[in-house]
Amino acid sequence: MIGLDTSFLVALSIREHTAHNASLKLFNEEIRNRNGSMALTPQVLAEYSHVITDSRRFEHPLQMDEAIELCDQWWHSRECYQVSANSEAAAVFLSWMTEYRLGRKQILDTLLAASYYCAGVKKLATTNWRDFNRYGVFEILTLE
Repeated sequence: MIGLDTSFLVALSIREHTAHNASLKLFNEEIRNRNGSMALTPQVLAEYSHVITDSRRFEHPLQMDEAIELCDQWWHSRECYQVSANSEAAAVFLSWMTEYRLGRKQILDTLLAASYYCAGVKKLATTNWRDFNRYGVFEILTLE
């Protein structure tokens, strides 16, 4: 099972994104063609819909109704394993924030990492590998 970060989903969905082709290749090879599974959290879907509708980031952003439809498709796809933060993830999140002396810009990624870790996710697809590499518990799938 592969945990999907927002950055990966954005690159996969937005053709003008510099990592679009690499994300599509990774998705096809690791999930679609292998009948693999992907892990998602509501947090990723919320951030994803925020980013892909932002006209300051993209020349051709999606409309909010399109973004919500995509979120619904991702969340209810047969490949999706739905992960939510729980008390165990909260404890790991707080521990990692303290242990790694992280600040406000690492809060969301740390909660995401803790949620995936506690759900048994061992691989992550992201364009921001540095955000997750510090924990030493994930295989980061790189986009080449």
